[in-house]
Amino acid sequence: MKDEVALLATVTLLGVLLQAYFSLKVISARRTFRVSPPLTTGPPEFERVYRAQVNCSEYFPVFLATLWVAGIFFHEGLAAGPGRIPRSPGVPEPVRSPDSARPPGAAALCGLLYLLARLRYFQGYSCSAQRRLAPLYASARVLWLLVALAALGLLAHFFPTALRASLLGRLRTLLPRA
Repeated sequence: MKDEVALLATVTLLGVLLQAYFSLKVISARRTFRVSPPLTTGPPEFERVYRAQVNCSEYFPVFLATLWVAGIFFHEGLAAGPGRIPRSPGVPEPVRSPDSARPPGAAALCGLLYLLARLRYFQGYSCSAQRRLAPLYASARVLWLLVALAALGLLAHFFPTALRASLLGRLRTLLPRA
């Protein structure tokens, strides 16, 4: 079980550390621009750093929820092991050792891309409001991809086993490495 969620847990911890970094940057900006708590207004340079941190914090719960749901449920039909969904007739099982269950890599990779885009967003917004836009759009695309993976995973989870096996068999013919 732990091996199957280790990547998700790693990305989650990296996300928490990134949020802590953003908070430290706000503390530093408060000192630099002499904006004492609880004030949230000050020079534009401070307000950009503050807004960047707040915007990243607002999306963090959505990111975490979609990361874990996508990682667990989208991966569910692709993992090796006791709960594996049977393949369609005529599609051979790949040869794997018993301990070679694949971790939920698609969701973890999306999570890393999201965190990288959010870091670039924070850095861009801290410099100028205009420089936040490209990373903002990139992080939104990755977040929507996570939402889609989570939704597909949950939808597949509730399909009858035969229908799920048939759909996965068709998917495997389109994506041979899946």
